[in-house]
Amino acid sequence: MSMSPSDNHKPPIKAFLIDLDGTLIGPDERISPRVAHAVKRVSRLISVSIATGREPKDAIGFAQILGLTTPQISDNGALILDSTTGKELWSVPLGESNSVRVMDLILEREHAFIATHPGGTIEDGAAIDQWNLTRISALDLDEHVADALVLETRGFGAMNIVKASLPYNGLWAVDFTAEGVDKAAAARVVASMAGISPEQFAAAGDSYNDLPMLKIAGMSIAMGNAPDEVKREADYVAPTVEEEGLAVAIDEYILPNLQ
Repeated sequence: MSMSPSDNHKPPIKAFLIDLDGTLIGPDERISPRVAHAVKRVSRLISVSIATGREPKDAIGFAQILGLTTPQISDNGALILDSTTGKELWSVPLGESNSVRVMDLILEREHAFIATHPGGTIEDGAAIDQWNLTRISALDLDEHVADALVLETRGFGAMNIVKASLPYNGLWAVDFTAEGVDKAAAARVVASMAGISPEQFAAAGDSYNDLPMLKIAGMSIAMGNAPDEVKREADYVAPTVEEEGLAVAIDEYILPNLQ
């Protein structure tokens, strides 16, 4: 299933974007030794960035476990962080009007949620004391509830709205970020910081919120646990996260194509 970038006149791969849940980590929320070894091996050759829908502390925490020193992406692309200091390098706010409308609906429906702002995160409606939010995620939803929430909020205003699977409990999240803000938008910024093109990324993911970055990457990998729509977008389909598919993809697809 592998394909040499040179055979398709693509520029050489210089960086690797890795989704977190369902790709780098499974339901136990741990990086397996085999996957960690593979990621560290490839990071000695090209830069590696985690690109997750989760909050900054998770992106930075897992990056530091792997010894990554390049910028990391959190909040489904709304925030880029310095992996060493955790400081914000780039962000786009959701906007007060959109934030208020989304949060009002989430609180009315009594959905669990997490909202991120430059100073941290909020998980309790009573604790909201500002509206400079970069990302809001409704959490722990049955898939039909997530689909309905996506449809209902599309008329609220200009936003990027996408559902994502939650491997740790088998349920779904719906992520809200500013219009045009997704993992691909953040990838373009990271590429600019590194002086490369988005086509020089390899990218690996397992859910709908990974589709934008898989589409712009020069080398795209879907996990075996991904929905069919995500697999169809990929150049290579790896085994599942439980089968340590990311390590397989690195060993059998990425590293051979870097040589």
